[in-house]
Amino acid sequence: MQVLNMAKIASIVGARPNFVKLAPFSRELRKTLHEVIIHTGQHYNYEMDKVFFDEMGIPKPDYHLNAGSGTHGRQTGEMLARIEDVLVKEEPDAVVVFGDTNTTLAGALAASKLHIPIAHVEAGLRSFDRRMPEEINRVLVDHCSDMLFCPTETAVENLRKEGVTKGVSLTGDVMVDALRMCLEIAEKDSKVMEDLGLRPKDYCLATVHRASNTDDISCLKDIVEAFQDLGDVVFPCHPRAEKYLRQYGLYDGLKARVRIVKPVGYLDMLMLEKNARKVLTDSGGVQKEAYIMGVPCITMRDTTEWVETVQDGWNALVGPERIAITEKVRNFNPKSKQREVFGSGDASQKITEKIKEWLK
Repeated sequence: MQVLNMAKIASIVGARPNFVKLAPFSRELRKTLHEVIIHTGQHYNYEMDKVFFDEMGIPKPDYHLNAGSGTHGRQTGEMLARIEDVLVKEEPDAVVVFGDTNTTLAGALAASKLHIPIAHVEAGLRSFDRRMPEEINRVLVDHCSDMLFCPTETAVENLRKEGVTKGVSLTGDVMVDALRMCLEIAEKDSKVMEDLGLRPKDYCLATVHRASNTDDISCLKDIVEAFQDLGDVVFPCHPRAEKYLRQYGLYDGLKARVRIVKPVGYLDMLMLEKNARKVLTDSGGVQKEAYIMGVPCITMRDTTEWVETVQDGWNALVGPERIAITEKVRNFNPKSKQREVFGSGDASQKITEKIKEWLK
């Protein structure tokens, strides 16, 4: 093993949620350790990829693997092979993976086969819905990781129930770090409200990207009809959602009633979330950001890994059902106050210190 101050950490990212988590972590890590960033290319257009590096000051990746799209198996396999080649070349002292994407799984598997220690940022989350590819990724990555950095006490308890206690740390959530790092910048620099002609609390913000909602015509049709019923919806349209909206002949009808825009960068997304009257989403990260910023969230899923947002009364699970979505948007008004269940904004520092302790 290398001397600590020369230790090399490989951070493996590839999708929009990974980039948000990487930004504050990389900033902290590079104060004392050497970082190599490996970008798989899971997300590969500007709105889903490079804009995050530009806005959040993430260093340029040392490797871009251009793995691109494909089925879950094909994409993960392609990334696994290419990540392995880089790890053999770089010989890092540890690999860091983030969240629950296919990139996360591929990075963890590649490192485990090479006996390189694995740190999982955002460990222990469970929706208990094995139909979600992300749930499978979470479980597998946790069970082959050496350092498991949990954002909440619930996550620690989930791991304990699965017999995972060694290497587990409660650190808080790096997305709180990212939000605090970027919100002031967003309020100063973002022009998205003016560009879209929006007034605060005068619209609902919607995001849809999960395969269970986009690929199933019945679910997607229900969601589309709910958005049309509501009318005052701003919808940054994920490429996957746009693909199936067009394929199923739903795009033009939705566009006639709803404000469809291209995916936006992190700073613009924060401003759209903060100023929305309600948020409608199937994204884990958006649920959490809405909670932190005090915006009621309606989640178009039957389960969530962020159970605290539901327990505290700020997030309503409705599934992809037209009537349930519209009813909650019109009548869901949280009464309680949010807690610091995701930490106080120092998760990146705690994780970096834990990695340094482990390397010693």
